[in-house]
Amino acid sequence: MSTTPTRVAPSSPAAGAVLRDPKKAAMSGWIGSALEYYDFALYSLAATLIFPTIFFPAENPTVGIIASLATYAVGYVSRPVGAVVLGAYGDRHGRKKVLVFAMLLMGFATFAVGLLPTYGQVGLLAPALLVILRLIQGFAVAGELGGASAMIVEHSPDARRGFFASFSLQGTQVGSILATAVLLPLAALLPADQFGAWGWRIPFLLSAVVIFAGYLIRRRVTEPPAYTAGTEGTKHRFPLAELLRTRPGALLRCILMTFTNVIGMATLIFGVSFATQKGYGNGFSSSEFLWVTLVANIAAVATIPVFGALSDRIGRRMLMAAGGVIGGVLVTGYLWAIEQGSLPLVFVCVVIVQGIFFQMWNATFATFFQEQFPMRIRVTGFAVSQNIGLMIASFFPSIFTAIAPPGSANIPLTIGLVTLGICLVSAVATLMSSDTKGTSLEDLEAQKTGRIAGRV
Repeated sequence: MSTTPTRVAPSSPAAGAVLRDPKKAAMSGWIGSALEYYDFALYSLAATLIFPTIFFPAENPTVGIIASLATYAVGYVSRPVGAVVLGAYGDRHGRKKVLVFAMLLMGFATFAVGLLPTYGQVGLLAPALLVILRLIQGFAVAGELGGASAMIVEHSPDARRGFFASFSLQGTQVGSILATAVLLPLAALLPADQFGAWGWRIPFLLSAVVIFAGYLIRRRVTEPPAYTAGTEGTKHRFPLAELLRTRPGALLRCILMTFTNVIGMATLIFGVSFATQKGYGNGFSSSEFLWVTLVANIAAVATIPVFGALSDRIGRRMLMAAGGVIGGVLVTGYLWAIEQGSLPLVFVCVVIVQGIFFQMWNATFATFFQEQFPMRIRVTGFAVSQNIGLMIASFFPSIFTAIAPPGSANIPLTIGLVTLGICLVSAVATLMSSDTKGTSLEDLEAQKTGRIAGRV
């Protein structure tokens, strides 16, 4: 990674004297995304391991599990709202401001979860407060990746945008690893009664560190010179209205491209149920599949910057389309490996599917999405498309369970074909978009603003 700040190409007088620093922007995005997704992933783990017995009635364990998982899903429902509000904030008031605000809000919500009273102490107030804090988490995380990747893209040299922007995606994977690394040892080392009484709160209370570290890290990053020059003296409109009026085609394509996340839904969500639920009869334990998820995330950390750099050399479009389609094809093989009961084979398959081919898409999409929208609506365009797409995609595991319930025949093939079909839709949307690698932000800006009348 280059360590030398570079001067902005003097495309405007205001930009000519401003330094841009892609390394500092990338590190801010990496650390910020890691800390924020630590919070988000921590809740996801706790929703399955802890919350059913602490925040819900103990008389009916099944109801507790369902209700706890419902609070997890609530975080996705609030993400589009956060995308609209925080995207507008980032476009109208600055990338730096929205990143600091989102970080502080996420840290506050997660810290507050660690202080909540239990169902045994306050009854239904406990799950009600839990739902409110999860809504705040979903709202906050919606602004993270859009703001971070916009900050990095606008700081980066044109020939290396994909490489630098990939670090914000790598940070999200590191955050998930950190959440697992903090929570699971506590669960293993503490007696069950102590872990249930106070041990589970420690990882949530550590979010106080997130609040402090996030503020220190992000307040030192300057606004991208492309943003400060491009907004000087301009009148800010409401970005969502402008997005819908001027770029509806790009918005729809990015939503469809986000459906490539179906690969992760099939492998790391439905796949875990398929492997561990007694009704499916495959006999794996939950702890074994926590290791599967951890290995997939570690593989992703290694491959993301490689594919980010590769997108700068061969283009983003073909890399994303190929990774999504091949990953979709291989989901059948991954689920077949689970059916064979071989844990080593499952590890190999999850690294290939989730750690390699899905990351061809995942490492690249943030840069590609940012390049589809002009600067004045860039954060809004990214955040709204990604979070609407993710909200819809969050229902895919439920659809999988409905079409392939326990006792069904040919489950790997059924789920694999559905996954592939969704990936093909995403690939078509990708190929219908213009490739953008190497094109300067100034030229992209001219292209996007020059085509407003055509509504592309």
